[in-house]
Amino acid sequence: MPKQERVCKFGHHYFKSSDCPVCPICEQQNKPENSFLGEISAPARRALQREGISSLIQLSTYSESHIIGLHGVGPSVILKLKDLLKAQQLTFKN
Repeated sequence: MPKQERVCKFGHHYFKSSDCPVCPICEQQNKPENSFLGEISAPARRALQREGISSLIQLSTYSESHIIGLHGVGPSVILKLKDLLKAQQLTFKN
């Protein structure tokens, strides 16, 4: 599919070849700077936000299998999340 120019509801112009409706400019502007969520990909960040997870402490109350089952979270994100949890002496729920 060739890239098509699109305009988001905030007036940003961008090109995308997929059917994904997410504006990359809005996504970059909404990236948290002072949160672990800023360390992971946008699809994974949205998945965690849909679950109501906004802190590593909240994340540690979930099992790894639950998190990897979320749309947008893959093996590389799980490795990154494990590292972030470990840095705070936390782990996924067993």
